[in-house]
Amino acid sequence: MTTQPRRFDNAKAAVAAITQLYDKSTSRLQDAFIAFTRGKDFDHRVRAFYPYVSVNTSSLPTLDARTPFGFVSDTGSYTTTLTRPDIFARYLEEQIALLLRNTGTDVEVGESTTPIPIHFALGEDYHAESGLDYGRLALLPQIFDVPDLTIMDDRIANGIDVRSPDGAKPLALFTAPRIDLSLMRLKHYTGTSARHFQNFVIFTNYQFYIDEFVRLAQTILARGEGGSLGSGYTAFVEPGNVVTELEEETQKLDVSGRYPPRLPQMPAYHLKRADDSGITMINIGVGPSNAKNISDHVAVLRPHAWLMLGHCAGLRNSQMLGDYVLAHAYLRQDQVLDADLPREVPVPALAEIQIAIERAVGRVTGLTGYDLKRVMRTGTVATVDDRNWELRPSTVQNLPFIQSRAIALDMESSTIAANGFRFRVPYGTLLCVSDKPLHGQLKLPGMADSFYRERVSQHLAVGLETMALLRDTDKRQLHSRKLRSFNEVAFQ
Repeated sequence: MTTQPRRFDNAKAAVAAITQLYDKSTSRLQDAFIAFTRGKDFDHRVRAFYPYVSVNTSSLPTLDARTPFGFVSDTGSYTTTLTRPDIFARYLEEQIALLLRNTGTDVEVGESTTPIPIHFALGEDYHAESGLDYGRLALLPQIFDVPDLTIMDDRIANGIDVRSPDGAKPLALFTAPRIDLSLMRLKHYTGTSARHFQNFVIFTNYQFYIDEFVRLAQTILARGEGGSLGSGYTAFVEPGNVVTELEEETQKLDVSGRYPPRLPQMPAYHLKRADDSGITMINIGVGPSNAKNISDHVAVLRPHAWLMLGHCAGLRNSQMLGDYVLAHAYLRQDQVLDADLPREVPVPALAEIQIAIERAVGRVTGLTGYDLKRVMRTGTVATVDDRNWELRPSTVQNLPFIQSRAIALDMESSTIAANGFRFRVPYGTLLCVSDKPLHGQLKLPGMADSFYRERVSQHLAVGLETMALLRDTDKRQLHSRKLRSFNEVAFQ
């Protein structure tokens, strides 16, 4: 029996209704699935549907022109399907509150016509096919809805006008099935549940940085404070959902969970705060494919910023090993995003991120003004999809490097930045020069080992300081209007 839609003028009440609908639907599917695994035969299809929220406005109030999100760009109907209120309740309450305020009309909450696949209803900690014999596996799609790739895509984020069957325009960048797919993939690739991810994310391509982050996080919790990073950290989460939690009353550390027998492909670590404003760090490995893959999925969590901290080849002979490169432009030769964001689309530097990174470098190194230029250059970063780019016979005379005035080259930064731009997630890049192949300084074991020991700690300190600065930035300012188009969705 379909639940009748209800209207709300209060965001908290609307989210409570969304939660009730979602929990009722998933509980029904879970109960039916358990019965199915125990041999019960169904003579009908068992279905449940995602909740939705919609708004219909015939007039638009005058808004502050600086407002980056939380409003609709035209009159008419807008809607989106919703999932996992256990993860998104705070986010949904914030977005719906803005929508109520900026449209001056109630929102409607009800059951959509989009079915919840059984795999998503069971959650990321359950393997639906596990324990089913061949016959039951063959019956599964006949009884339950399974994931449908035809309704899981990034057309909205890519700027394509996608409307619901009744003609309503989208309220959010991602539909519920697309979000659910990413939540599953995050658990698979990072080894931690999506519920642990924080709103400030650092990507790196070396485990050295992760080792230092783990050491620092454990020190912060043991002391009960975060130094220049600020206080308020409550837990640290490692792959396997191993949680080290600081108990409020006793101030003792309590550890739960189990380490996996081997690290996942892109292990994630989370230094948590109660309001999710902590720091998540992920070792994404090497290459633009990994960079696109993980940022495709982290984006559904709607973080406030992500930052790439990695190593690069310095292209100028005046650079020294260990120098920093703050990207203010990107030469995109990674190719992996060409179908979603054509290379001719510019990916701008974001002033709020750039200023925070430069201030963080100054604080950590103790250098200011012109002296800061001794250890940090600002310029174009080229990203390629070939780790052995040095072996190309035309490398020294590579015109794109020359014409773009590129000062550094890597394999991930442009991809992370371009996906940040595509998904409206504030982004930035701070790299560290680890070799200069065009000038005879190749990355070889002895030199690389020495470099890693000397630079990793300081580089990570800069990244963490940057995130602390961004956390104190007004979110309306951080989510720059440069990231949003003239016909943008309302939700951040």
